[in-house]
Amino acid sequence: MKISFVIPCYRSEHMIGRVIEEINTTMNGIPQHTYEVVLINDCSPDNTFGAIKALAEQYPFIKGINLARNFGQHAALMAGFRYVTGDVVVCLDDDGQTPADEVGKLLDKIDEGYDVVYAKYEHKQHSAFRNLGSKVNEVMTRFMLGKPKELYISSYFAAKRFVIEDVIRYENSFPYVIGLVLRATKHITNVVVNHRDREEGTSGYTIKKLLGLWFNGFTAFSVKPLRVATVIGAVSALGGFLYGLYTILKKLILPDVPVGFSAIMSAIVIFGGMIMLMLGLIGEYIGRIYISLNSAPQYVIREVVNIETDAGH
Repeated sequence: MKISFVIPCYRSEHMIGRVIEEINTTMNGIPQHTYEVVLINDCSPDNTFGAIKALAEQYPFIKGINLARNFGQHAALMAGFRYVTGDVVVCLDDDGQTPADEVGKLLDKIDEGYDVVYAKYEHKQHSAFRNLGSKVNEVMTRFMLGKPKELYISSYFAAKRFVIEDVIRYENSFPYVIGLVLRATKHITNVVVNHRDREEGTSGYTIKKLLGLWFNGFTAFSVKPLRVATVIGAVSALGGFLYGLYTILKKLILPDVPVGFSAIMSAIVIFGGMIMLMLGLIGEYIGRIYISLNSAPQYVIREVVNIETDAGH
């Protein structure tokens, strides 16, 4: 088989060379497979694309893509997916924490007949913030996208070409690769690999980026938030009706007891807050529909190395 490695790059000027060396050494030890590497610079503020160009001159199997601005990890993956030529696509990180030398474990599971194989880490070396983000993402994907409880999702995975072909059929803005993969197939499994300490730098994910990623997940691939909002609205309306009925009966039975001003104000604040929250959620959906109708690009390519491409997508 031909294996295509897809690696989004951000602030990895000094690390990406080590990752490529590890891939090269590992794949030379698996001579039955050929391989290529697609590196996507997500508008990194350092000289990451300069490092990619130098690597492309040294290794002919490397393709480089330089995005015009920072579009995020999932958009960078989509850019890489559109220029792979392999039978199996392997995605991993640019910081060396995902062990490229254990890619054989993922490929063995692909050979067993699975469509997608996600690496599972028994001992993650991420920061507490990233681990918390992963736990929230786990709950979100299970509830919103129907991910099986036992399936572990990570950024290190291998997928057959037909899955990637289905993923890139999604041409709207705000891509969410996990949702696209789960939409394409349920024949997915895990394999345990090591997770290394970060040798240099810090994670590129901030609270803002994580929130944006989660919004992408459940607004692009699920209407469950709207259904939850409908249920909350119905329960609130029922509660308001019962409270109003209670107030009327209380006034009829005990006419001398004043109606509670504080209770009324509390109810107004609670129901008003719920209404604003639901309107904001609906507005989020409408806003994303509007952006998609305006053909906002998933990414814009500024420059490429060793491939031919158009200006953007």
